[in-house]
Amino acid sequence: MNISSKPASIDVEIHGNFIDGREVEAGNGAMLDVRNPATGDVIARIPNSTAEDIDRAMKSARAAFEGKAWGGMDTRTRARLVNKLADAFEANLDSLYRLETLNNGRPINETRAQLSRLPDFFRYFAGVALARRDSVIPVEGAYLNYTLRTPIGIVANCTPFNHPLMILCKSLAVVLATGCVTVVKPSEYTPLTTLKLAQIFTEAGLPPGVFNIVLGLGQNAGKMLAEHGDINKLVLTGGTEAGRIAGSAAAKVFAHQTMELGGKTPVMVFDDFDVDRAVNYAAFGAFIGAGQTCVCASRHIVQASIYDEFVEKLQAKTRTIRVGDPFDASTQMGPVISARQRDRVLAYVGYGHADGARLVTGGVAAKVPGHDNGYFVEPTVFADVRSDMRIFQEEVFGPFTSVTPFKDEADALRLANDSPFGLAAAIRTRDVARAHRVAASVKAGIVWINDHHRLDPASPWGGVDESGIGRECGTESFNDHFNTKSVMVATHEQPFDWYRDTANQKRLN
Repeated sequence: MNISSKPASIDVEIHGNFIDGREVEAGNGAMLDVRNPATGDVIARIPNSTAEDIDRAMKSARAAFEGKAWGGMDTRTRARLVNKLADAFEANLDSLYRLETLNNGRPINETRAQLSRLPDFFRYFAGVALARRDSVIPVEGAYLNYTLRTPIGIVANCTPFNHPLMILCKSLAVVLATGCVTVVKPSEYTPLTTLKLAQIFTEAGLPPGVFNIVLGLGQNAGKMLAEHGDINKLVLTGGTEAGRIAGSAAAKVFAHQTMELGGKTPVMVFDDFDVDRAVNYAAFGAFIGAGQTCVCASRHIVQASIYDEFVEKLQAKTRTIRVGDPFDASTQMGPVISARQRDRVLAYVGYGHADGARLVTGGVAAKVPGHDNGYFVEPTVFADVRSDMRIFQEEVFGPFTSVTPFKDEADALRLANDSPFGLAAAIRTRDVARAHRVAASVKAGIVWINDHHRLDPASPWGGVDESGIGRECGTESFNDHFNTKSVMVATHEQPFDWYRDTANQKRLN
């Protein structure tokens, strides 16, 4: 797909699943429309995969895993290939970030900045693969005990619409570096860059079957993939309810699981922190990606002594954010992904009003000239929000944040932890002791102190409670892509006969 500065000129393309290094026909019913969320226009059509399609992809992946071209590749050769794939990714950045902007509506500056980081994920895990060592374990007696690790096999990966390539690559990089294979089900809203990346990697030398893609609806293709009897690991990023369904299915075949699910990030702002800087972080954390991130800064919990000033300045800052055409370099926030998501955000505006919260700014669909059918929402801030309100407790997944006052550190932690989620949290303070104290006590898998949204391929990423299980990135993710075998070698020559001298044996095992 050729992406120009005028996306309206894009022809509608028909895509199939990507199996064995090429696109193949799939599905047996009506094709699904893929739309540009900035215009509402159909830009591609994809199949809704059947059980037979899923099975075909799984058989291809298993053959690749067990075959000589991939399964027989030594670690150093594979690491060189993964680095070559990173180079190929980098060489195609321009077309990838334009295609992703077209498909998910993030402003082109955001998309470019995010995608330019992704080749490093492949390079990092290629390095980990070269550096890893199995263990030699000291045990009692004249024995040598060591471990052998073998790749677990097929990783089924269900990716969301909000960060199509970034969330894919967090998993794909470690899959390839460990010698596993994958079958990916991208969101039906945003499959285009996933398909493009598979093509790029195949042309760069990735063997067929290592990276397969099945397309379709989550409740169909995604469900069938998660419950397929041949998967060895399930990776899913999405809503908590989707995680429950997919996780239950994968548990039936005892697959490993890593799931990043919902979030309701608390941001605790203490009065020793610069208010203007806190507001700038608040706007970034809440409205980057049109708020469609699991770590969206959706609950600002602000010390009472600076509360009014914070709300006033956040109102002013939010009103300066330029909502518009994602391909316009001056645009700072694009649309949400669909009409359905726009209506969801506006429904939560209604809940905020009904529960007595104070609308500070936004709360309506945004008008963008020339994009009358786009799914734009004005960045929205509610103040005076109590912890029992729906907008405090439930994930909105849009450009929507709330502000709640707190009295002291204990009150801030009480409010922050008053949530079923536990993905990320943030702290704004100049008090070093307080920062570490609060970070240790807040319920979250990721904590940012005086920052937001920062991630790194070496840093573990994931949550607790209804935000999911397992970790992506870092050695935690790398190690979870192996089965560990313990080998115990007797290095002595002592005679042994349990049944000849049972009473005098010192130990059974």
